[in-house]
Amino acid sequence: MTRIGLGYDSHRFKEGDGIFLGGVFIPFNRALAGHSDADAVIHALIDALLGAVGKGDIGEHFPDTDPVYAGSDSTKLLEKTMEMIAPPWAVENIDLVILAEEPKISPFVSKIRERLASLCRINPSSVSVKGKTNEGMGFIGRGEGIAVLASVLITRGDI
Repeated sequence: MTRIGLGYDSHRFKEGDGIFLGGVFIPFNRALAGHSDADAVIHALIDALLGAVGKGDIGEHFPDTDPVYAGSDSTKLLEKTMEMIAPPWAVENIDLVILAEEPKISPFVSKIRERLASLCRINPSSVSVKGKTNEGMGFIGRGEGIAVLASVLITRGDI
């Protein structure tokens, strides 16, 4: 059995000195605001994974109203998500679009691919990461924050 999942997340910028995307620290003149470490890549990926297996969304499993998740390392949340779905599910492919005017994503694509591949137990060649701008439109275009779209393909091995 094969399923797909789609996830989305966005975070606004705040004062700071860098952001986490896909478990990789990116030096920057601002940070992302959020209850956890605000890693929008991992949050969108978690939503895609949970959606693919019909287990709701990130807010159901790691609510931002629970102080236990305040300041959480999102890679730990992804590890817990992988424990929830595997076995019997295995990730086959991850496709990500990071929408941001800045910082530029391309210098970090390889590191993000490798980090996510390791966390999801797949080959980096099965992870695609693309950085796109919003051509100056909307909150992304004004440099107020970033957004991420995540798509996953998973297969069930026991059928």
